[in-house]
Amino acid sequence: MYKGKLTDVQGIKLGHYQDYKAMTGCSVAIVEDGAICGVDVRGSAPGTRETDLLKPENYVQKVHGILLSGGSAYGLNAATGVMKYLEEKNIGLDVDVCKVPIVVAAVIFDLNIGDHRIRPDEKMGYLASANASYDDNSQGIVGAGTGASVGKILGNDFSMNSGIGQASIKVGDIIVSSITVLNAFGDIYDYEKQKQIAGVYDKDRKEFLNTNKIYEKNIKEFNAFNKPTNTTISLVATNAKLDKAQAKKISQMAHDGYARSINPVHTMFDGDTIFTISTGDKKADISFVGSMAAKVISRSIANAIYKSKN
Repeated sequence: MYKGKLTDVQGIKLGHYQDYKAMTGCSVAIVEDGAICGVDVRGSAPGTRETDLLKPENYVQKVHGILLSGGSAYGLNAATGVMKYLEEKNIGLDVDVCKVPIVVAAVIFDLNIGDHRIRPDEKMGYLASANASYDDNSQGIVGAGTGASVGKILGNDFSMNSGIGQASIKVGDIIVSSITVLNAFGDIYDYEKQKQIAGVYDKDRKEFLNTNKIYEKNIKEFNAFNKPTNTTISLVATNAKLDKAQAKKISQMAHDGYARSINPVHTMFDGDTIFTISTGDKKADISFVGSMAAKVISRSIANAIYKSKN
């Protein structure tokens, strides 16, 4: 049944694991039969794994797991747990002597929330994989979004909670869905409603402040952008038939959803990354699928705020 979630696209399982004391966690999408995958990185401080593998000219065509994780670069360790889980299920690229699970990953920075000494690791990655289901609709402060926040130019006292958002769109036979871990430096907008919904928040005056205006007034005193405490990461899925080059193009167009809903975005210390996977065989115009991806990304960003308590 079509429910507005990542797993509306057939063949995808989604699972999460989090530590609420440490305020971090990870989320894993599993495609047991493998999926064509592309990626586009627009932020300048990414933490990623196996993205070179996704270049259209490179050999491996399909991935079996996509990890979105907290913990900054430490969180990439959770991919080992995803591989362990998939290996136990005999899922991966057949190399004769064994099957090698292909797991790509991206991380957010959440070390300044909760306990920075505890990060997503092999155990968390394994448990998130074991929790994966075809009917996951988790949103808000869960999984990789557990330690996420937005509007951080004035620090944690003025930032707002964020988390994970999911969304999907169906037009005819084509479904495009997404999950976003929203951990943005900037202000957040509901693009479809044309209003700000999160960002720098003055709790005393109970009003939003404008990140760019704050920065303009303080430009000679500090460089707030040069703080590696951000990054938004997403996974787009579709049943449209894509090759790796086309999947990369969808990821490129999906970043328009970031630009519509986050301001500023793609800064020097964001690692904004979008993966796109294809699990189906539906024929579709690539430009149209890309425009759907941008729309569904904007929706998942808004849902990450609406489903998180502030």
